[in-house]
Amino acid sequence: MNEKNVLVIDDSATIRRLVDKELTAAGYRVLLAPTAEEGLEIALNEKPDLIILDHQLPGTTGYEVACKLLENPITAVLPVVASSTLRKKAYTEYVDCDNVVDMMPKPYTPEVLVATVENAIETGAMIVGSQNTGSAVPEVIDELGESDMSGKLGCFSLREIVDMLTNGCKKGVLQVDTSEFRVFIYTDQGRVQGVTASGIAPELIIDQIPESLAELAPVVKVTATGKRGTEIEGMLDLLNNKLLDARLLQRVLRMQAAIILRMCFTSNPTTYRFDLDRAAPSLFERLPLNISLLALLVDGALSCDEKELPKYAATSGFVRRAIRGQNLDRTGLASEHMQLMKYLNEPMGIEEISSRLKLSADEATRVIYGFEMAELVEQQQLSQKSKALFVTSDAEFRKRLGTELDGIDSQLEFAAVSDLFALGLLLRKEKPSSIVVDISSNFDEDKIRKFWEGRKDELSETSFVAAIDDGQELDDSQLNGCGFVGKVVKTSSADEIVNELTSQTAGSN
Repeated sequence: MNEKNVLVIDDSATIRRLVDKELTAAGYRVLLAPTAEEGLEIALNEKPDLIILDHQLPGTTGYEVACKLLENPITAVLPVVASSTLRKKAYTEYVDCDNVVDMMPKPYTPEVLVATVENAIETGAMIVGSQNTGSAVPEVIDELGESDMSGKLGCFSLREIVDMLTNGCKKGVLQVDTSEFRVFIYTDQGRVQGVTASGIAPELIIDQIPESLAELAPVVKVTATGKRGTEIEGMLDLLNNKLLDARLLQRVLRMQAAIILRMCFTSNPTTYRFDLDRAAPSLFERLPLNISLLALLVDGALSCDEKELPKYAATSGFVRRAIRGQNLDRTGLASEHMQLMKYLNEPMGIEEISSRLKLSADEATRVIYGFEMAELVEQQQLSQKSKALFVTSDAEFRKRLGTELDGIDSQLEFAAVSDLFALGLLLRKEKPSSIVVDISSNFDEDKIRKFWEGRKDELSETSFVAAIDDGQELDDSQLNGCGFVGKVVKTSSADEIVNELTSQTAGSN
């Protein structure tokens, strides 16, 4: 860190102690002078970045000291903050002092002191220089001109705007406004690199930081607002000297980004503007997140209070949306949550998601909530029909069975495959209520048994497995040797299968 020097010229020992304590803690090097003479000497020798000058000094005034500083070319360029209890009466004396860049009325709080010093150091040299040369001073630092892209959110969603910027690998800052706060999303290299906000109390974010990150949660007070002052420089200094765990801090920054984005996506954002090539705060340049929007929204859903979660009905199914032209970046998404997307080609309820991926119902709900915020899935009403899967190599039999089932007004759907391999692929996507295996020909007890091995837990709720012998004599020991899961029903015709399945369906309803 480039340590800044602050000279304090004040005859009050109490003030000197206060300033020394607060500014040292904020990362400054503090120089103290109880008299004007000592202050002028230190200013000449040390050339501090800023001078805090008391208005009433023994035998002189701050105004006279400011004038003496201006007389010497070496000290004339040093910015000065005048301080006094006289307020307006004292302020008028410094009107013609080109080196006085700000006033700080006494008494002041530590927060006011640090904020005044930060601003004066950042702008002081510019102001002194412009006043000496007569050049214009900008109204704000890094003043924003016309944005490279801006508009109202409505025609396009926030997800679409972020996708467009990341898919295009645009570097810059996306500013998003809601009715209550403003969010800044820093993008580069096709990913989100950091997120900050103004108008959100850091305590709201800290309350959602997990226990594992509690040690570094207080840094959110500095990082959440995108500060660029000495506190951030001090943090970077600790990182450079390996006194701060970079991986742990990056996890805090990721959680901060996730929480802010969830609040933004759920607060009806209204407008946006994007400024190309505008730099992110130095901390995000040092520790970029390099993560996808999808992963951050899922993180945000995983960390939110249970009361904020949607109440999904038991009949609600979720299916992946086909978003044309979307480059679905999943960087940072957990492998089990990535796996979930593969299952959502057909509507699937929370209970089935939990069972298939061995997730708790709470985690499954939260991940789906994150997917919904990312507009990755949509809700559909789950079919109330039972599902039966048929395995038979007899094409005529499949056709006849399908015709008979289609002619029955029942709560039963069916799908047919020709072999166990195809059945295995289908089981990855669907969880049937029953499975019918045609073993009337090419009966291979060992092959069937191996197929069921490892699937007993997955199919534990399958209502029954029917084995079709079609007149073939098969004893129970042979059927048991196949390792079928659930109830085994031996049938000899399509009619019996239909009757068995429909009776089971009626019983379950």
